[in-house]
Amino acid sequence: MRTLTITEEKHKSFLNLNLRTKTLLVICIAFLILFSVFVSNYFIDHTAVLTSNFYNINQPPSFEHLFGTDWMGRDMFMRTLLGLGISIGVGAFASIISTIVAIILGVFSSVNTVVDEFVTAVIDLFGSIPHILLIILVSLAFGGGYYGVVMAVGLTHWTPLARVLRAEIKKINTSEYIRLSEEFGKSKLWIAKKHILPLIISQIIVGVILMFPHAIMHEASISFLGFGLPAHEPAIGIILSESMKYLSMGYWWLAFYPGLALLFLVLLFDLIGENVHKLLDPQSAQE
Repeated sequence: MRTLTITEEKHKSFLNLNLRTKTLLVICIAFLILFSVFVSNYFIDHTAVLTSNFYNINQPPSFEHLFGTDWMGRDMFMRTLLGLGISIGVGAFASIISTIVAIILGVFSSVNTVVDEFVTAVIDLFGSIPHILLIILVSLAFGGGYYGVVMAVGLTHWTPLARVLRAEIKKINTSEYIRLSEEFGKSKLWIAKKHILPLIISQIIVGVILMFPHAIMHEASISFLGFGLPAHEPAIGIILSESMKYLSMGYWWLAFYPGLALLFLVLLFDLIGENVHKLLDPQSAQE
């Protein structure tokens, strides 16, 4: 019988890990990558990165400049890192705002039938307006810039989570212990705090994480269209918008690497969301 090498033993031990351990490992690795990207923004010299260097204009990718340089000689790798950091910041603030709105409306819908119908009408109203158009209008209403983008994305991404929370709360309200609490004279606020919120916390966590990629993509979209962050910011949407002028000249790296980095960032958040859902699902977590 052939003895296993050290590499084969490590591979076999990883495969023998249960689903919960593998899920935690994947979440930790993905989170560390995202955290490293965000923290790296504080160690980058913004002045040096954004300063023009006309001796290095439109240099292709090399060991000195991994993502090449742009039409002003700026290092595209550093600009992309700064852009990803901005995207994570926008996604974080926007997700918090959206989650607060979704929780308030979800809990508010449990008051009575009239309020529930009002909440449903508000959700349907926001869901019926074209998303990009709504984001642009809200961003302009808040004066544009970083603050405008955060508020625009945050105030328009709560509808899916609000629908999920509303449906879950309606299901919870049919439970026997809710009826017993009402018969004992407990207030709606007490029931919401003691019974409803603890039971919807898993949906809130997963909803917040899955809101990140949508927020990041929409921030990049409106910045690409010129309605988002100011032009001097190294946001991914602005980088991609500026690169469109130079693609016909063969400077493919100006759009390829920032676009690929944005896609990778979004996929990491999706990966974390899916695995957190597995972890919080009692059936899959126990396998």
